[in-house]
Amino acid sequence: MALVFLIPLVAQAAALNGQGVAGLNLPQIDRPKPAAPRPRGIVFDFPTQTSHFRKCMDAAENDPVGGLADARQWVKDAAKEHEIARAQANVCLGSALARQEQWSSARAAFVAAREATTDQLWRAQAGAMAGNAALAQGRADDALPLLDAALADARAVNKPVLAGGIMVDRARALVALNRAVEAEPVLADARAALPDDAQVWLLSATLSRRMNKLPEAQVQIENAARIEPRDGEIGVEAGVIAMLSGREDAARKSWESVVKTSPDSDSAARAKAYLAQIGPQTPPQTAGK
Repeated sequence: MALVFLIPLVAQAAALNGQGVAGLNLPQIDRPKPAAPRPRGIVFDFPTQTSHFRKCMDAAENDPVGGLADARQWVKDAAKEHEIARAQANVCLGSALARQEQWSSARAAFVAAREATTDQLWRAQAGAMAGNAALAQGRADDALPLLDAALADARAVNKPVLAGGIMVDRARALVALNRAVEAEPVLADARAALPDDAQVWLLSATLSRRMNKLPEAQVQIENAARIEPRDGEIGVEAGVIAMLSGREDAARKSWESVVKTSPDSDSAARAKAYLAQIGPQTPPQTAGK
């Protein structure tokens, strides 16, 4: 049975943006610091779920304080139980801690969940969560080996969608470690596994733009926009790519669309800053009589 819940992930575009864009020096988009984590729906196909696990995960998602206390108690109670119970308890604890952005403790709980069991699907998912928590903590060097191990487990149990999600986080870790050239084929594999995931295409476009591969970036951002036409982050990045490609009118339209669609969002604030920098559109010159 598949279980859907929210696990905090580091903000997508900020994880791949650089320090500045030529001709557009605004820090609102190319931020040197990672943005605050944001939740994203992830489907995990945990085997042998129990009602206790589902209840605990629901509490972790909807009642972080009470859910955290319940999860901690379950970890204590499960210490002498079967390995799956120990894994479930620690996954729930890690999820509750992640909801409160206690990344170091969350990572430790997910690692404990992975080590509690020999089931490779459990190990793949717990390892992926541990790697994600390390990324959110800003510890890409710690995240990478966790994600490598999780990816190997996901492939061993033939879970391509899970593997694709892990590859996305591997790409983030590689970029954070200034290994962008290595991240590029990882994202290509992620796109093959998750062809309808707009965020994978957005990350790919952002990385291509950073590597000055603007034609590739344009194709990738168009794919992202086709899947999620109202996503503000995609609209902002589309404008940056257009501007760097010498298409100011297209950039302006992208940013104006973001402002119109979601005027109070962070994306709109960045779009407004870009529009302010390039200034008002110059009216066409008319021929004199």
